[in-house]
Amino acid sequence: MEELAAILEKLSSTPGVRVDLTEQGRDKVVRSALGLSSNQAQRVFAKAIVSDGVLDERDIGLITAEKKQIIRESGALEFFAPTETIGDVGGLEVLKEWLRMREQAFNREARDYGLPQPKGIALIGIPGTGKSLTAKMVSGLWRMPLIRLDVGALFGGLVGQSEENTRRALNLAETVSPCVLWIDEIEKGLSAGGLDGGTSMRVFQSILTWMQEKTKPVFIVATANNISMLPPELLRRGRFDEIFFLDLPTTRERREIFEVHIRKRKRPLQNYDLDRLAAAAEGYVGAEIEQAVIDAMYLAFSDKETPGRDFTTEDILFALSRQVPMSRSQREAIAALRQWLSEGRAQSASFTEAKQAEQQFVQIEINPSKTE
Repeated sequence: MEELAAILEKLSSTPGVRVDLTEQGRDKVVRSALGLSSNQAQRVFAKAIVSDGVLDERDIGLITAEKKQIIRESGALEFFAPTETIGDVGGLEVLKEWLRMREQAFNREARDYGLPQPKGIALIGIPGTGKSLTAKMVSGLWRMPLIRLDVGALFGGLVGQSEENTRRALNLAETVSPCVLWIDEIEKGLSAGGLDGGTSMRVFQSILTWMQEKTKPVFIVATANNISMLPPELLRRGRFDEIFFLDLPTTRERREIFEVHIRKRKRPLQNYDLDRLAAAAEGYVGAEIEQAVIDAMYLAFSDKETPGRDFTTEDILFALSRQVPMSRSQREAIAALRQWLSEGRAQSASFTEAKQAEQQFVQIEINPSKTE
C-alpha cells in the first residue's frame, strides 16, 4: 500500500497531471492496484489519466481490468468483476448479516482495532440453493474482484506439474489480493482417495496448508454439494471462519426469490400473488423457482390466442406443477444433508423458520404416510 501510494503521489506531483481524489478515494485507488508491479501501477495510473484527462474514482474499473489481464496468465483461474448485489439473492438472512458485519474487515481501521482478516466460509448444501450466487454476492458486497479456482485444471500429466500449477494459482491469487477466491464444488477436486499415485492428496494438502498459513487478504468461498466426499480436516475451525448450510428455502425466502426473479424481468411485483406462489413452491430450490418463472414467460410469449402477452401468476403456478422438485427426486440425499446439519456441524444460512422446516422434514422421513 505504501509503495503504491508513493507511486501515485509522485505521479500526482507531475506538472500538468490532474488528480481528483479525496483521501478516501485515494485509498480506494491504491487498494484496487494491490497486486500490480510498480511498472504496471505506473502504466495503469498514467493510462487512466490519458483516457479522460483526470485520475479519479471512476478509474478503479480500469485498474481492475489490468488485474484481469494478470489472471488470464493462469489457466486454472477465472476472473469475475463484482456485479451481483445483495438484492440479487433472496433469503439467507443469517449469512447476509454475517457478511455485513465483516464488510469493513479489510480496511486500515479494522487492522488498527486489532481485528484479524476474515479467512473464508464454506457453503454446504442442496444443489440449486444459491451457493455459487452467494460467492458472487460476497464479491459485489465487499467490492472485491472474484476469482474462481478450477480445481480440475490444476492437474497435469507430467510429474510435479499439478503441484506446480497449484502453487502458481495460489500465488497469483495473493498477487491480486484483496480478492474473493471461489472454489466451486470443492469435493470433486479434493475428495479423498483416487488412483492417481497420490497427486490429488498432495494438491489437497498444498491448498490446506495455504488456507491455514496465508497472510494476504484472500477471502475463500468454498462450495460443496456432497459432504460425504470431503476430508474431515478440510472443515475444521481455522481454515474457515464459518460453515453455512443452505437448506430448502423457507416460505419467506421463496417469496423473496420470486420477487428477485420477477423484478429482474422488469415486471411490477403488484401484478403477482407472491404469497400464493411462495406457498405453491414449497420444496423447490431457488434455481427451480427461477426456471418456473422462465417457463411461465415462454408459455405467455407463445400463447396461441394472445401471443406475446405478459406472464401471470397462473402461468408460474402451471410451470411449477410441471416440475419435479429436487426435494422429491433426491429425497434421501437431502435428508442425509439435513441430518448433518441437525448434528450441529454447520450454521443454517436462513431464518429460524428453517429449523422448524427441518424438524418437519425429519418427521416426514420417519413417517412417510404423512407426506401428502
